[in-house]
Amino acid sequence: MKTLITALTLCTLIAAAATPGFAQRSEQQPHMNAAREKALHECSVEAEKYKTGTWLSTQLHTYRTCMMQHGEPE
Repeated sequence: MKTLITALTLCTLIAAAATPGFAQRSEQQPHMNAAREKALHECSVEAEKYKTGTWLSTQLHTYRTCMMQHGEPE
C-alpha cells in the first residue's frame, strides 16, 4: 500500500512539473526589489508578535494588512 501511495504521489509531482504553465510561471517571476524586501521583513516582524494557535487569524490579518499598506501583494 505504501508503494502504491508513493508511486501515485511521484507521478502527480512529475506531471505537475512537466506542464508548460509550470515552466512559464517560474521564468516570469519578477526579481524582488528593495521596497518589497523591506515590506516583507517589516510585516513579518509585525505579524510575528502573534505566534500561538489562538492568535493565528490575528497574525494573518496583521500580515495581510501590513502588506496592503505597503502596496504589495501578499
